Amino acid sequence: MILHELISFELLRVIWWLLLGVLLIGFALTDGFDMGVGALLPFVAKTDTERRVTINTVGPVWEGNQVWFILGGGAIFAAWPPLYAVSFSGFYLAMFAVLAALILRPVGFKYRSKRTSAAWRSGWDWALFVGGAVPALIFGVAVGNVLQGVPFRLTEDLFPIYEGAFYAKFLGLLNPFAILAGVVSFGMLLMHGAAWLVVKTDGAIAARARAIGTWMGLVAMAGFALAGVWLAFGIDGYTLVGADVAGHSNPLHSEVIKGGSWLSAYGARPWIAIAPVLGFAGMAMAVRALRSSGEVSALLWSKLGILGVISTVGLTMFPFILPSSIDPRSSLTVWDASSSHLTLFVMLVVTVIFMPIILLYTAWVYKVLWGKVTEEDVTANSDSVY
Repeated sequence: MILHELISFELLRVIWWLLLGVLLIGFALTDGFDMGVGALLPFVAKTDTERRVTINTVGPVWEGNQVWFILGGGAIFAAWPPLYAVSFSGFYLAMFAVLAALILRPVGFKYRSKRTSAAWRSGWDWALFVGGAVPALIFGVAVGNVLQGVPFRLTEDLFPIYEGAFYAKFLGLLNPFAILAGVVSFGMLLMHGAAWLVVKTDGAIAARARAIGTWMGLVAMAGFALAGVWLAFGIDGYTLVGADVAGHSNPLHSEVIKGGSWLSAYGARPWIAIAPVLGFAGMAMAVRALRSSGEVSALLWSKLGILGVISTVGLTMFPFILPSSIDPRSSLTVWDASSSHLTLFVMLVVTVIFMPIILLYTAWVYKVLWGKVTEEDVTANSDSVY
C-alpha cells in the first residue's frame, strides 16, 4: 500500500476543512484582539501616555498573532487551490483594502513614537484605527457574501468568470446582509479587544474598555440573532445532490441545487446547534464579565463566543466552501475543491510535526509577556519603540 493511502481521500478532505477552520479561528482569537485594540485606540485612550499604554498591550505580540493569517492563506492556497483562485479573483478589491489596512499597522507601530509632535502621533493613531477597524469589518462582509453565494461561474476548463464590471464586484459586496455580517464581526472583535485591554491595563483605560466592550458585545449578539433569522427566511441555501467524495477535484462533476434554507442543516445534523449556542453564551458571558469587573474571564468568554460564531458559519454551510449564486453547479465544496490525495497527506504530516511547536512557542511567549502595562512602564521608557 502507498503510504498516503493509509488515510482515505474523503477523510483527508474533511481533516483539512477542519484545519482551515482551526487556522481561521486561531487568527480571530489572537489577531482579533489586536484589531479590536487598534479600532478602540482613539476612544479608550485620551492622552499620549494612555495611547502608548494601549499600543504596548499588543505591540510585542501582534506579529506572532498575524502568523495565523499567513498560515490560513497558505492553507487555502495549498489545500484548496480552486477556492484560493476564485475567492481572490472575486474579492480582489476587498482583499486589497484589507492588506492596505494591515500594512498601516506595522508602520504605525514603528513610526508613531519616532517624533514627539502631537499631530504626527495623532495621524499614526488614526492609521492604527484603520488598520484594526477595516479588516474587522471587511472579514465579516466577506462571510456575509459567501453565505449568499458569489456571482461566479466556471468554464469547462475551470476558469472562473465573475459577472459585472470590475468596480461593481466591490460595490456588490456591500449589500444589506453582508453589512450586517460585517457589523457582527466588527462588534465581536471590538468586544474581544476590550476584553484584552481589561486584562492588560487598569484605571481609566480599562474602565472605558469595559463600557465600550459591553455595548459592542450587545451589538454583536443582536446582529448575530438577526442574521440567523434573515438566513432562515430571507436567503436561499444550497444543497449538494450528488458528488464523488473520493474522486478528482472538479466542481462541474457535482450536482447542486439552490433553494430552501441553510438552516435545514440543523435538521440533518442536530448536533451542530452547539455552535450558535456557544456563540451566544460566550458573548453574553463576556458582556457579563465586562460589567462585573471580570478580567481573564471576560477574555476567555469572548474567545468562546468567537469560536461559536465562526463555527456556526462553517458547520451550517458544510460541505459548501464557496457557493455560486449564478451557476450552482460551479459551487465549490469540500469534496471537489481540494488538492490531490498525496498533497493533502504530505501537508498533514508537516502540520502534525510543526503545529505543536508553534502552539508551544506561542504559549511560552504569552507566559513571558503576561502582566499589566502601566503608565509608569511607558513613562520610564520614553524612548521605547512603542
